[in-house]
Amino acid sequence: MTAGAAGVRDAAPAVEWPTLALIAATYGAFALATTVLAALWLPLGIAVAGVAIAQFLSLQHEVLHGHPFRSRALNAALVFPALSLTVPYGRFRDTHLAHHHDPNLTDPYDDPESNYLDPAVWDRLPRWQRAVLRANNTLLGRVVLGPFVGNAAWLKGEWRLIAAGDRAVRRDWLLHLAGLVPVGLWLAWSGFPVWAWLVAVYVAQALVKIRTFLEHRAHLAPRARTVVIEDRGPLAFLFLNNNLHVVHHMHPQVPWYRLPALYARNRAHYLRRNEGYVYPGYGAVLRRHLLRAKDPVAHPLYPWPDRPAD
Repeated sequence: MTAGAAGVRDAAPAVEWPTLALIAATYGAFALATTVLAALWLPLGIAVAGVAIAQFLSLQHEVLHGHPFRSRALNAALVFPALSLTVPYGRFRDTHLAHHHDPNLTDPYDDPESNYLDPAVWDRLPRWQRAVLRANNTLLGRVVLGPFVGNAAWLKGEWRLIAAGDRAVRRDWLLHLAGLVPVGLWLAWSGFPVWAWLVAVYVAQALVKIRTFLEHRAHLAPRARTVVIEDRGPLAFLFLNNNLHVVHHMHPQVPWYRLPALYARNRAHYLRRNEGYVYPGYGAVLRRHLLRAKDPVAHPLYPWPDRPAD
């Protein structure tokens, strides 16, 4: 950790009010979308609910890293409602923290968030499945197909763990089912159709796929696998500045609202660190990768050759 990052963390208050206020605003936006806006025009309500759920997912990411309170239990309580349907908060927390072990980034087996496959697995896939996964490796495909493809793989893996008797996974899913109760009660009270909520969840997950599309690349050096997207627009806010992803990986305890200043003070350092894996903004990502894959599906460096020291 750099001296600047250490100072930011040491100065963190007991309650991080910007994050707490944003959590309240996000619940408010979801409530507004599913009542007033849906009554005006249901597609508008669905769209705003989708954005609110995407913001909620970004806030869950912030919470699992220890914000806005110092109490893990209080933080978890803030994001207890299961707005996003398919990913229990406890499972998100555990798999994401495992993902933060940088030497394993992009590994098809050891990185829980890797989009790469072992080449040996890829070679055995049927032709139709390869076609779907190739399409999923473009930005358009990731947004349109990504939530379906990702959930199918995720839920299959979760079911295997539950069937194998993993009590921690089963506990987190039971808590998640409990978190669906307030969501269901709200939908019943507001009259917002369940199918419309499911569409909003898909919209939210599609938006998040924009962020995760190229967060990491295959590279021999773990430090060079994590991207910087120098965007300061609406998507950066929606993603809580995780577009500055190498900064987050190096300083995961720094709150979202302090990442831009930290990056600005140390830009040259971070870009040396990740060997220039940088995009000027999401517009550049769109232009380069809307219909063109950034990577092959099969990991191009797997099994790993000898890697240089990080």
